[in-house]
Amino acid sequence: MKYDFTSIIERHGMDAIAVDNPPGIPKEGYDLIPMWVADMNFPAAPAVVQALLARVSHPAYGYFNLSDAYFDSIIRWQETRNHVTGLEKEHIGYENGVLGCVVSAAQAFCSSGDKILLHAPTYIGFTHSLASAGYNLILSDLIRDKDGIWRMDYEDMDKKLKEHAIHFAVFCSPHNPTGRVWEQWEIEKAMEVYRANNCVVVSDEIWSDLLLNGRKHIPTQSVSQDAKNRTIAVYAPSKTFNLAGLVGSYHIVYNEYLRDRLLKQSSLSHYNSPNVLSMHALVGAYSQEGQEWVDELCQVLSGNVEYAYNYITTHFNGISLSRPEGTYMLYLDCSVWCEKHNMTLDQLLQAGWDVGVIWQDGRPFNKPNTIRMNLALPLSRINEAFRRLAEYVFC
Repeated sequence: MKYDFTSIIERHGMDAIAVDNPPGIPKEGYDLIPMWVADMNFPAAPAVVQALLARVSHPAYGYFNLSDAYFDSIIRWQETRNHVTGLEKEHIGYENGVLGCVVSAAQAFCSSGDKILLHAPTYIGFTHSLASAGYNLILSDLIRDKDGIWRMDYEDMDKKLKEHAIHFAVFCSPHNPTGRVWEQWEIEKAMEVYRANNCVVVSDEIWSDLLLNGRKHIPTQSVSQDAKNRTIAVYAPSKTFNLAGLVGSYHIVYNEYLRDRLLKQSSLSHYNSPNVLSMHALVGAYSQEGQEWVDELCQVLSGNVEYAYNYITTHFNGISLSRPEGTYMLYLDCSVWCEKHNMTLDQLLQAGWDVGVIWQDGRPFNKPNTIRMNLALPLSRINEAFRRLAEYVFC
């Protein structure tokens, strides 16, 4: 490969909560393998580093406006990666983060105490931020079919929207934490349910570049004219290029009414403004070289996920999971294993942490007895993590 996805980079003392503030501390004799918080343990794309160095070399960092290069990069990226046509500068707006946009949208279109529909398992950022902002969350469970694939329950969605008079929904595509990459017919059906219940939809598409084994992302706004007009879509280079520490996302909103209300609400804090380095990082990331890097990254992640899925299903009897189609996360159901071994999930989590496998409690994602695992690290470290789990935890 052209790019480096095998080097083990030292992150201790370099502002990384993945290694400096983990949920558990290994016992003596075990080094820490970060497999919890959703950032990557790979060097950033050279195109991003070069763009940052070029801008940092000029010693003035004063007030600025988003450049034409910024908007052109997003338009080109969306057209090349997601086959989006007709996207214009006016449809794009900066956001400090996806969650900030979700909350701003809720504040623009909901009243305090309103109910909002989400799917479960649910990204913990949604539940924490929306609950903290004063909204009540109604969850529609995703269901694993006979092939182990997570599916939406459209009847349940419709029932809950009607029962609770809900007119605002958060959709996650690809889905975190299950790794589902929704097919077009699935999105069409979901958007028809939202249309029938007159919902404004925020579609979190931050994982849309991280697709496994040749999967394709279908932008929610692309499935129908109605979906285009009722959806606030949110993207970012942060997951794709490991830039969360730089801050910077963006929304795409075609409907003028939705866009005006969202922009007004997000402006009220006088904080939702870009920083100059995140702007240049996006331009570097969304370059031709950045595209080549992402293509290689997806190959690496596909291999990591395939290895981990096969290892778990072969060696860890009582642990079930669906094979992810996107993202770099696994979501493990440990119910059978815990019951069989008379062990609580807390004890299982601790057993992993003791031997340096720093995985994440999956219960805050609204499913019991679950663990989330990050596979965005060199395969050699994944090999070592699963060797330790096999020898000391699932033994």
